[in-house]
Amino acid sequence: MRILLKSAPLYFILFLLVSCSPTQTVTSPESTLNTESDRTFIAERPLPYPLDIPSAYTHAIETRTRSATGEPGENYWQNDAIYQLEAEIEPETHTLYGKGSITYNNNSPYNMDVIVVELAQNLHAEGTPKKEQTEITGGINLSVIRAEGQDLEEIDFMQRWMYNESGYILDGTHLYLYPDQVLSSGESLELYFEWDFLIPKEGASGRMGRSRDNLYYLGYWYPQISVYDDVYGWFNDPFVGNAEFYHGFADYEMSVTLPDGWLVMGTGEFLNPEETLSEEVFERYQEASTSDEPVIVAAFDELDRATRSSDSGKLTWRFRAERVPDVAFSATLESQWESARTPVGDLTGDGETDYTRIHTFYRETAPLWQEQTRYSQHAISFFSDYIGRPYPWPHMTSVEGAEIIGGGMEYPMMTLIGDYNQAGATALYGVTAHELAHMWYPMMIYSNERRYTWLDEGFTSYHTNEANIDFFGEEQFDRMDVFSQYLQIAGTDLEGEMMRWSDYHYPGPAYGIASYPKPASVLYALRTVLGEEVFREAYLALADRWAWKHPYPWDIFRTFEDISGRDLSWFWRAWYYETWTLDQGITAVEYRDDEIFVEIQDHGEIPMPVLLSITLENGDVIHETVSEEKWLQGYRTQTVTLQADSPAVRVEIDPDYQLPDVNRGNNVWEQ
Repeated sequence: MRILLKSAPLYFILFLLVSCSPTQTVTSPESTLNTESDRTFIAERPLPYPLDIPSAYTHAIETRTRSATGEPGENYWQNDAIYQLEAEIEPETHTLYGKGSITYNNNSPYNMDVIVVELAQNLHAEGTPKKEQTEITGGINLSVIRAEGQDLEEIDFMQRWMYNESGYILDGTHLYLYPDQVLSSGESLELYFEWDFLIPKEGASGRMGRSRDNLYYLGYWYPQISVYDDVYGWFNDPFVGNAEFYHGFADYEMSVTLPDGWLVMGTGEFLNPEETLSEEVFERYQEASTSDEPVIVAAFDELDRATRSSDSGKLTWRFRAERVPDVAFSATLESQWESARTPVGDLTGDGETDYTRIHTFYRETAPLWQEQTRYSQHAISFFSDYIGRPYPWPHMTSVEGAEIIGGGMEYPMMTLIGDYNQAGATALYGVTAHELAHMWYPMMIYSNERRYTWLDEGFTSYHTNEANIDFFGEEQFDRMDVFSQYLQIAGTDLEGEMMRWSDYHYPGPAYGIASYPKPASVLYALRTVLGEEVFREAYLALADRWAWKHPYPWDIFRTFEDISGRDLSWFWRAWYYETWTLDQGITAVEYRDDEIFVEIQDHGEIPMPVLLSITLENGDVIHETVSEEKWLQGYRTQTVTLQADSPAVRVEIDPDYQLPDVNRGNNVWEQ
């Protein structure tokens, strides 16, 4: 996901409707402690009610494409495609000219009379819906559209509806193709396109573009068939520049043509380095593939002779990728190229350690990028181990793209990141780890980012924090680094529910918080509820079950329930569907007859376990976990009784900051 290096403005929002769903309420009993604190406290609390499960998802369970345990069902299917793409950039006019052949395979049990194609570049066409101010370049110009060798002509909805005419309908960021023949289940369709567009400076809201006449970074540059899945069928939510994408897995062959002197790198295996790189650069390119230390493949002072010279004055760079959801490429004229390898674990199952290449391209104006190769090496190796799935592709490339983007944006094997001159080295490592963590979510486990941004961004933000802890140490990073961001607006009118479709959040920070730090915080909370061992087992099972597939939120929920053997519906409702908060406090402590009585009050709405630490007068410390069951029964207060031969001098809730409590001022009692 694009990370922007700027703060969203805060707008105060008036809630006219607090809730449209019924809640159950229960009255708490009086305090049982002989204290003046909250002796007659009686309150009502909302209780988690059943989850809202869409009928489309329920239908998928019934047809056994998905399962009640969160696994892909016995009838699970997904469509795929084979792309052969050609791109040529004309630097004088900043224009991309493209050609593409697509073989689309209908693996579904349904016949198709329409094929939906996404044209993300049309965000830059005048008149298309947009969430923010966007450069107008005219969008994509499609000069040839063919299906099974036949040119398709533009029609309107009336022609299609009344006369069933073949052709195409262009509607914003989507193209609807109506070939002469229905695409039957089990059959394939051959499509062909030719197109061109003016490359924007900050395209797709800063996710691609051009900078200083010496850098191009191309993403979302070709007609891409939308996802047709087993839950909703065709996905055609418009791209309005904010929430991102939902792509199917495909095989690609890509060729990129530019004038001599431009260095190109793209998604996939680099097929012709010996045809494009000068002899000296090619030798260092080969050397870097076995080097654990960064090798300068093409230095700043030799970029004018880094490529071969051709009779035509142009070079074509070729790449091939299998089972990826997208392809992107960069072209640099004044960027130093560094490279090395990094271990990813046993990818092939032969008991030997496998490696991937790390490539780094940066300009002289980005001095912090001298450490970027090392950052990428650590991140890819760390995630390969932590997520339990070795990085599967031949390279991971970072491209410095100041003036296109301030933060970072991910594509399979490629990422675009700002120079981070102002934010600093620590932030540069963090954004690098974040973008590279996306190689797992969503590049392998591909969810619908446009509707449920939190699903890939939440896991990725969680992974980023874990990588920060590993790289910098627990003295510098811990859970509070994500908790603190979420807690800035938790429980206020600025917050939106995580399950709200992402483009429909209120203006301001609601989208960002619900997509990034809150879901990461909730994963930490789930880890606390389940315990390290069970959480880890479920977390690994999730990636194993849904790698190279398309999970929905309910698949995630059910997987954790299946592996843990627990009904966690209360957890999902409280954290994902609501903007409730966690606020536990201590109201009274007493010691009598060798027993300590601790009264706890739940001031918030989220029912969670209480993590107690009791320090005794004799120096002993007792740790006690109090179940959430009383809260789920509607109680606001409960008393914990502990055997002890010494009175308590200090009682604290969650001393290790394992949960995102909105008010820690009431977490401590001291004698």
